[in-house]
Amino acid sequence: QVQLVESGGGSVQAGGSLRLSCAASGGTVSSVSMGWFRRAPGKEHEGVAALYTQTGSTFYADSVKGRFTISQDNAKTTLYLQMNSLEPEDTAMYYCAAAPGPRVWRPLMRHEYPYWGQGTQVTVSS
Repeated sequence: QVQLVESGGGSVQAGGSLRLSCAASGGTVSSVSMGWFRRAPGKEHEGVAALYTQTGSTFYADSVKGRFTISQDNAKTTLYLQMNSLEPEDTAMYYCAAAPGPRVWRPLMRHEYPYWGQGTQVTVSS
């Protein structure tokens, strides 16, 4: 069983930056698929970015390409999401998710991930 704990959310003005962290423990975290998702009020979960911890392959939603960067630490126990040039439309609860195994079929799809953190709020003001 993988446990995930997010941190790093907060309030920032448009154009600013935040870095989210997700501490992973339990299970074989060195070879899993991990992703960041977000849910804005009244909207469905949106896959933001994903990473395969074994290969380092990354995937991004079109809405964040060039602005967000997903990465992991050398110990492969912490996942990061560096968010630059934030926009009010990025306001949402951000969740870290994990799936066992080195890859998933569709890395930005919510149903691929059985393990979820509690979320961290990101608010971007104009």
